[in-house]
Amino acid sequence: MKICVLGAGALGCAIGGVLTEDGHEVWLVNRGRAHVDAMLQHGLVMREGGVDRTVKVHAATDTQAIGVVDLVIVLVKSFHTREVITSAKAIVGPDTTVLSLQNGLGHEDILAEVVGRQHVLAGKTYTGGVMLAPGHILSGTRGKETIIGELDGSLSGRVQRIAAAFNHAGLATQVSDNILGTMWDKLLVNVATGALGAATGLTYGDLYDVPEIEACAVAAVAEAMAVATAAGVTLGTTEPRQAWVQASAGLPPEFKVSMLQSLEKGSVTEVDYVNGAVVRWGAKYGVPTPTNLALIACVKGVERRLFKK
Repeated sequence: MKICVLGAGALGCAIGGVLTEDGHEVWLVNRGRAHVDAMLQHGLVMREGGVDRTVKVHAATDTQAIGVVDLVIVLVKSFHTREVITSAKAIVGPDTTVLSLQNGLGHEDILAEVVGRQHVLAGKTYTGGVMLAPGHILSGTRGKETIIGELDGSLSGRVQRIAAAFNHAGLATQVSDNILGTMWDKLLVNVATGALGAATGLTYGDLYDVPEIEACAVAAVAEAMAVATAAGVTLGTTEPRQAWVQASAGLPPEFKVSMLQSLEKGSVTEVDYVNGAVVRWGAKYGVPTPTNLALIACVKGVERRLFKK
């Protein structure tokens, strides 16, 4: 397949890197010139299990020279979704599939408004990545699950072909006929560690050594599960601590949550699309969400301290 990864930061490069190794023509698009130049000059360096390997990749800061692709994987930050997909409409042809693997809720609706609902698949991935330097990432794809599905729950040929291609590349991928439930299950994992990692500045190894952090995480997930239940969402997660455990499964202790990585790169976080989604849905369905509201306040306080003009 010809594939374009929009938002090829650490996670996008981890996914795009293994797809490239499996023989697909993958374009990694990132607005950061230093990151793109490093990949073009030296290849993408992927560290896994303490060992670096180099993958020759296509990389660009925009989509102008790419042409129509078979699959667009959207991994930009939530607040950039509309801007980025609008600027990339030229790579979406009649048979192009646009797959969101972003954190949070609501991206598929934005994508559908821009390119048409018939092009859009939704999904969630538990794979991870950390940017070590421009063109150099710590990859966490091995054994980490990715779930994709049609918005109407059908088991279409295209979604099964994409899953098969991902699996062949070593990305453990399943097709879901309950993608909204799948998205909520992933949201629970982000709720468990995202805001807490951002607010504390801790890596997974340290985050999981503090009992009070675990208690707070479990309380936040319990609120989110109550909201999902009130909204009629069918969850695969059966108890709150399950999300806390799943969040770090298979990842090395030096891994950092994506919200913390955003702060360290000088960017605001996606907290409004993760814990914020829980609070908004809670208000809609009459479910109190004080723990998530407190976590949002903490993260926004950090953002205020770091980015106040």
